[in-house]
Amino acid sequence: MRSPTRKRVALVAATLVASFAVAAQAIGVPGGDDDASPGPAPDSAGVRAALTEATELGAPGAMARFDGPDGALSEVVGERELGSGQPMDTDARFRVGSVTKSFSAVVLLQLVEEGAAGLDDPVNDHLPGLLPDDRITLRHVLSHRSGLWDYSNDMFAQTVPGFEAVRNEVYTLQELVGLSTAEPLTVEPGSAYAYSNTNFVVVGLLVEHLTGQPLAEAYRERVIDPLGLEDTAYAHPENTVPGAHIDGHLTPDEAGQPLVDSTEQTVSWAQSAGAMISTPADLNRFTSALLGGELLGSEQLDAMLEVAPSDDTGTRHYGLGLRRYDLSCEVSVFGHTGTVQGYYTYAFTTEDGARSLAATANTSNNGDVNTALGGTLEAAFCGAESAGRRTAADAEDTRFVPPAEPDLPAGLQPN
Repeated sequence: MRSPTRKRVALVAATLVASFAVAAQAIGVPGGDDDASPGPAPDSAGVRAALTEATELGAPGAMARFDGPDGALSEVVGERELGSGQPMDTDARFRVGSVTKSFSAVVLLQLVEEGAAGLDDPVNDHLPGLLPDDRITLRHVLSHRSGLWDYSNDMFAQTVPGFEAVRNEVYTLQELVGLSTAEPLTVEPGSAYAYSNTNFVVVGLLVEHLTGQPLAEAYRERVIDPLGLEDTAYAHPENTVPGAHIDGHLTPDEAGQPLVDSTEQTVSWAQSAGAMISTPADLNRFTSALLGGELLGSEQLDAMLEVAPSDDTGTRHYGLGLRRYDLSCEVSVFGHTGTVQGYYTYAFTTEDGARSLAATANTSNNGDVNTALGGTLEAAFCGAESAGRRTAADAEDTRFVPPAEPDLPAGLQPN
């Protein structure tokens, strides 16, 4: 395959500039007596710049969709399949990686709300003998504070060979937990944040146990169908993305080597931690509905939003299957990042669910691309006024770019 030229990237971006700018102005106009505050108009130029930067740094394509009180706007740059000339398409499906964790958390919290379990119940009370420490609770796995070793550390120590080894494998959830429990805990349960895919594999096991349903059925009945998410599905164990979709492209560890088409894969190594597919519109509908109180009662939503710092930046926090990023304009957004072989995703909304952004780039194992894609958050939620307050000397480099936490360790994590 040939690499997309900057000329093609720029041409695709240019075709959408006018429509994006018009829509951005519309969304920024106060909505009369509407209860939801419209917030600042999205900075369309800033969103385009972030997407273009992601393609210049190695992604074949990147795209974003913003939904606000007065409508939706979209921007695409580059190609959905390397060398095809087909532009990115916000109506096309893609693998959302660890955004799946928020779906999984919602279903488990619904079950807690129904009295099927308690947040502070030990996991082993419901799944006897599953974990090596009886102190690990549902709250611990939902907040990445269990100390369970992330088995994917070993799987993907080498990016492409690791991926090819699991591309078509089908694991049971119990097998994945077993890979983790063969190693000692990384922290004492409840003592510290330590991101691990194992936690949400355990969440998947709890969901299946408490509902008596396969995961796909539980997601569909409790989240997908009620919200009308027609392009969202739990794809496991099928290895294809049905319908119109964005191809994934995995970046090898060795500089200068060609991207590897990673579209077809079971994602069985992740399952309830990362195997869903969706579109930007569906992701925005999901995050907006979640923060708007459509999926959980106030007690469980409040518990989900009780965040603790996930690093020492002071801008990133984690709750129960949900991240909070604090932007430079004093706006906090809630949602999740996603990394799976060939795709980076951001899906975030404001605390009232009124303004939502979903953005994706179709490569992974390229931390520069992931960081560039994160720049869409500041542009979308803080707007051009925030950019205008920067000095000319630092305007290019001071966009809020959350140093995205790795959803995948070792060879797949951002730099």
